[in-house]
Amino acid sequence: MRSISFVTAAAVVLVACATPVATPASGVPTFAGQATTVAAGPTATSDTSAPAGTQDPFVQNGIILAAPGCDGTFTPAQTEGPYYKAGSPEQNILYQGGMPGARLIVVGYVLNADCQPIPGAWLDFWQADANGVYDNEGYTLRGNQFTDEQGRYFLETVLPGEYPGRTEHIHVKVQSPGGKILTSQLYFPGVAANSTDGIYTPATEVTVEDHGDYQVADYDFVLNTK
Repeated sequence: MRSISFVTAAAVVLVACATPVATPASGVPTFAGQATTVAAGPTATSDTSAPAGTQDPFVQNGIILAAPGCDGTFTPAQTEGPYYKAGSPEQNILYQGGMPGARLIVVGYVLNADCQPIPGAWLDFWQADANGVYDNEGYTLRGNQFTDEQGRYFLETVLPGEYPGRTEHIHVKVQSPGGKILTSQLYFPGVAANSTDGIYTPATEVTVEDHGDYQVADYDFVLNTK
C-alpha cells in the first residue's frame, strides 16, 4: 500500500461528489452524475464565504494521497453480517464528540480494474462502537457517501471494538455508478483476534499510521465494473 503524506499547508483541491437522484427503500442509490456539493470534514468551517475547496476534508487534515496503484486484483466480497440497515444518512463524519474509542480517519480510492479512480462511487459504512456494540435502533456509526472527482473517499469514525467471535472490523458496501454492489469488510493490522476470526482476510487489511490523538487508515477498493 502506498504511503500517505501529511502537510501543514496543502494546495486547495476542489471536491465534487455525486448526488443520488433518490435513495429507494432498499438503500441503494440511483446516480445523477457529478454535482458540486462538498462533504464537510471533521474541522469544517461553517463560513460559506470561504474560498472554494477549503471544506475539502483532505485539505483540512493535511492529507495527500499518493497516486493510486494496484495490480488489478479485485477487492474480495465478504459477508454482510446481521447488522446492516438500509437508508443510512449521507455523511462521512460518523465520529461524535465524547464518543468513546480512538478517533480514526479512513481514506483511499475506489478504482476499476485498470487502477483508474472512479468518481461518484457510492460507499455505505457501518460498524460497532468501541465496546463492540452496534446501534440497531438508529444510525450511530452508520453513513453513506460518494467518492469525489478524484475517486477519493474520506471517513471519520472510531476504532471499532471486538465482540465475541469477531475481530475489529468495519463493514462497507461499494458501488460504481450503475455497477454491481460489492459488500466487504475492512480489518486492522496487528490485532490478535485476526488469527481466530474465520471471516478475516489480509486482502482487506488497512494500512494504519498513528498521529497522536487519531489514526489514519488507508485502503483502496478495486471494483469489477464490467
